[in-house]
Amino acid sequence: MMNNSEMQSVKNKFGIVGVDPALNRSIDVAVQVASTDLSVLVTGESGVGKERIPQIIHQYSARKHNKYIAVNCGAIPEGTIDSELFGHVKGSFTGATSDRKGYFEEANGGTIFLDEVGELPLSTQVRLLRVLEAGEYMKVGSSEVYKTNVRVVAATNMDMPRAISEGRFREDLYYRLNTVPITVPPLRQRGDDIYLLFRKFATDFAEKYKMPAVSLSAEARMLLLHYSWPGNVRQLKNVTEQISVLETDREISKETLLSYLPDQAVGANLPMVTPSAGDKSFNSEREILYQVLFDMKKDMNDLKKLVNDIMRNAGMHVDDIQMKPVDVHTYRDIHQSYEGMQGVDNFPTDTTVPSTPVTSSSVTKIKSQRDIQDMEEYVEENFSLEDAEKDMIKKALEKHNNKRKYAAQDLKISERTLYRKIKQYGLE
Repeated sequence: MMNNSEMQSVKNKFGIVGVDPALNRSIDVAVQVASTDLSVLVTGESGVGKERIPQIIHQYSARKHNKYIAVNCGAIPEGTIDSELFGHVKGSFTGATSDRKGYFEEANGGTIFLDEVGELPLSTQVRLLRVLEAGEYMKVGSSEVYKTNVRVVAATNMDMPRAISEGRFREDLYYRLNTVPITVPPLRQRGDDIYLLFRKFATDFAEKYKMPAVSLSAEARMLLLHYSWPGNVRQLKNVTEQISVLETDREISKETLLSYLPDQAVGANLPMVTPSAGDKSFNSEREILYQVLFDMKKDMNDLKKLVNDIMRNAGMHVDDIQMKPVDVHTYRDIHQSYEGMQGVDNFPTDTTVPSTPVTSSSVTKIKSQRDIQDMEEYVEENFSLEDAEKDMIKKALEKHNNKRKYAAQDLKISERTLYRKIKQYGLE
């Protein structure tokens, strides 16, 4: 484990900004594994800066004085990828007018970085597996076996287990590449690193374009920290450059920053709440409505039990209660729209409620068990799902002092959905 000064030295050398523990861990592992010849697989979302890890590994290895070649596997056409990686001999295909060295021959003794390795065609994956296992390969159009001594570092933003299950990537190659896994965290999980990166980019562009550096208002800074940054560091850098060049006012307001984000309704790109084990996260209006309904049913069951206990202890009975129909079209329409959704009970089609309140004067006799069961199905005539939902959201916000993150967790919905609901019901 590197100490703070050693860690900062690595960051300065490779232009890495941030103090997030997960980021520090990925850098530390890269430095530790550099002195070995183990294969490394770097994973992380697009734009997080995965390319820095193989550079660190190469520079801190005994191969640092030899070639380092970065190859974007997704950018090379399938018909030429084998020739690019392993070379070809003259006449092996149309246009092959001479022998050609491939990257594995050029980088012999050095390091090859295979970016987007998940995009390799299956035939090329077989060739790569042979290089990793035996250090051997054959050029396209040749039967001669060549030797190479190359350190392979690969990277991908693909869900590799899923690609394996779908037959798009070889399982044996995955485990061979993944000898040492390193994960680079997404920007939205790096907390204050987002603001540190913004300041770094703003300073760099101020020097580049010979103008004062932009700064953020307090509200704009909060927006910067809470936006999900789907394009990660690459997107933040692009947005900072656009603002630096186009804005005349060097203090950027929340509204100005919002105009540079792809989704004007920023709530759609707020960070998702990561559910803990056993939690359920709701991402749609349908799901929050069902949560309301299930909570109501639980409350009615509790009320039923409470009334039973009170009457049993007091020796009371319920009189025959005149029942009248209730309009439950809202409940029935929801049920019919999402019929078949797991865990949803059938909604009643003939729900009724007492025509007069149940009071101690009218509680004398129980007609049948059905009278108590009807209480479970009790619904007010003019009850509005939107009112109930709005009330739940309002109470959750009040409980957590308008901190949306914790209110969303309490409601078991995503922060994105909560933001949209707050706008819908005018609860800002």
